[in-house]
Amino acid sequence: MKYGYARVSTQGQDLNAQLQTLEAEGCSTIYKEKFTGTTTTRPQLAALLPLLNEGDTLTVTKLDRLARNTKEGIEIIEALFERGVRVHVLNVGLLENTTMGRFFLQTLLAVAEMERNMIIERTQEGKAIAKQRPDFVEGRPKKFKKKNIEDALRMLDEGMSYKEVSEIKQISVSTLTRAKREAKAKSLQE
Repeated sequence: MKYGYARVSTQGQDLNAQLQTLEAEGCSTIYKEKFTGTTTTRPQLAALLPLLNEGDTLTVTKLDRLARNTKEGIEIIEALFERGVRVHVLNVGLLENTTMGRFFLQTLLAVAEMERNMIIERTQEGKAIAKQRPDFVEGRPKKFKKKNIEDALRMLDEGMSYKEVSEIKQISVSTLTRAKREAKAKSLQE
């Protein structure tokens, strides 16, 4: 039997491309989940692995969808090899339980892990450089200027409804509510 496994790292990412590719490849059963590769908790993968039997094929679009790092990838795939399960990585090919197959697997996983680590390092370096600027502010930039929020809060204090202020100032009701709550907390501290 041909099983597929698809994973994306965040809730905002889309699984459709992987699912379509696995379906086109003829996978009769596809397990899917939205879990970061850095966490050990991947319930769908944990449910799928014990179901695989000798002669079955596990298909993934890329090796990094299956494993977080080289060590884990080798452990998963070698355990599958021992049970007679084939592993088909679509952007690489069929991995076989041979000397060359295992060498190829280790090399691919090491490169994938190195690439992920380099992305993390570059991101951290960029953030460290940005923090040296005097105007650096952690997090997302504020959508509204302080004056605009203060004007909106003043309008609320004058008796206008949240909906009216929202329409006039083009600030969502949830943002107004949060700003009002923060202003109230700040005044209690003073």
